[in-house]
Amino acid sequence: MINLEIFTLTLESDQPIAGSAAQLRGYFATKFNEYVLLHHHDAGDFVYRYPLVQYKMIDRIPTVIGINEGSDLLKEIYHLSPSIRLGEAEYRIVRKGIDVRQVPFGLDDTFHSYDFITPWLALNQENYQRFYRAKTAGERHDLLRRTLAGNLLSMSKSLGYQVPDRIRSEVEVQPLKRRLKDVNLMAFAGRFHTNFQIPDYLGIGKSVSRGFGAVRQILPGG
Repeated sequence: MINLEIFTLTLESDQPIAGSAAQLRGYFATKFNEYVLLHHHDAGDFVYRYPLVQYKMIDRIPTVIGINEGSDLLKEIYHLSPSIRLGEAEYRIVRKGIDVRQVPFGLDDTFHSYDFITPWLALNQENYQRFYRAKTAGERHDLLRRTLAGNLLSMSKSLGYQVPDRIRSEVEVQPLKRRLKDVNLMAFAGRFHTNFQIPDYLGIGKSVSRGFGAVRQILPGG
């Protein structure tokens, strides 16, 4: 197991904020275009790696998460935005919440339970076809369970962590429809259980930089 440095920035306005995580990402990507970590494009090409800066709307509060180098970057720029623009609306920022901590990440001896607090985009095109063709609920469940483990392996590789043993998991999710870039996608809501420590609010699966797949640990008795 390793420790990740997690920088969590929350933004509060003097009026209710309406907007999406994708719009929040668009604002930061435009205002600080010189930083690849904020928008994941280099010379016009998409950078395929686990995003070290992620954007969320959590309980209608704009939230930006920085991981390791992403944390270092947010420390440099978080104070440079007295307001944010989401879509056609501009919001004056009256309070910024800052939290920086070292958080365990990796395989564990015990199981942990997590809620998906934003929809999980689990399936790429190939896995979607497998899911659609599956004849039983058990086959679909096994596919999602393997996909979750694959998501955690891919995430670990990008974060410099070598998983020393098998990731075990169980999923309790239901499908729902979401749109991304004007395309209908199958997403999943619910919870999962795994022998893996994941910091709160980090994303799993596809499009995590736009807020999808954010998790929060379910504490005992929760």
